[in-house]
Amino acid sequence: MKLYLNKKEYIDTNIPLDLSMSLENTPNNPRAWYVEPPVFETVRTENYVGSVKEGGSVNFRDISFNPHGHGTHTECLGHITEEIYSINKTLDTYFFKAQLISVEPEVRRNEDGEEDLVLLPKHFKNLPPNTEAIIIRTLPNNPIKKSKDYSSTNPPYFDETCVQFFLEKGVVHLLVDLPSVDRENDNGELAFHHAFWEVPENPNFERTITELIYVDDAIEDGAYILNLHVAPFENDAAPSRPVLYKKQRAE
Repeated sequence: MKLYLNKKEYIDTNIPLDLSMSLENTPNNPRAWYVEPPVFETVRTENYVGSVKEGGSVNFRDISFNPHGHGTHTECLGHITEEIYSINKTLDTYFFKAQLISVEPEVRRNEDGEEDLVLLPKHFKNLPPNTEAIIIRTLPNNPIKKSKDYSSTNPPYFDETCVQFFLEKGVVHLLVDLPSVDRENDNGELAFHHAFWEVPENPNFERTITELIYVDDAIEDGAYILNLHVAPFENDAAPSRPVLYKKQRAE
């Protein structure tokens, strides 16, 4: 179906571009923060088994996972506040003007003399104003991202100075194919998280961060409409499905 944005542009809702990674009951599920793979377990009692294969009437399984560590998820400021604010109550609109940008992080030595890969404001110099959501694909874009265990790998991260640049451009929703916007081991400082949500000085309840997305190489950089689906968990973060729709020119 064509959904017109204005007289000159539309999106085709029959051509979604899914950026999420599914939750799998296998060791190949992407993960971070030292969590074990998700666990899918058949419910069993003395009189019941939740498996059709084993003679049950339906498949009925318990699933154990961590939203932050097991794939695509969206989080709100409750991730870093004493009170655990809910992403389900924070996010109440779901369509946004978005820009997809591919970025190759820059090598920089940290205070320990080790080499980090860092995303800097200069990487986003072409970001247009009034960008509600920015989707960042880091390069190289190896498909191993879809099954990688990021623990103890020191993945790329954002320099804190990117925050002010994003806010000046109108960014409210930040999506990235990394396990975190901050350095894996930063002694709990979480500088980017705090700056983006302005915690504790002026807590912002509108902004969200979505991590561990995957942007296929076939999806070109450019302007899109983002539809951000988030599972209705009363938690600081929840599994999510970001979907892009390419802007089309009306004839």
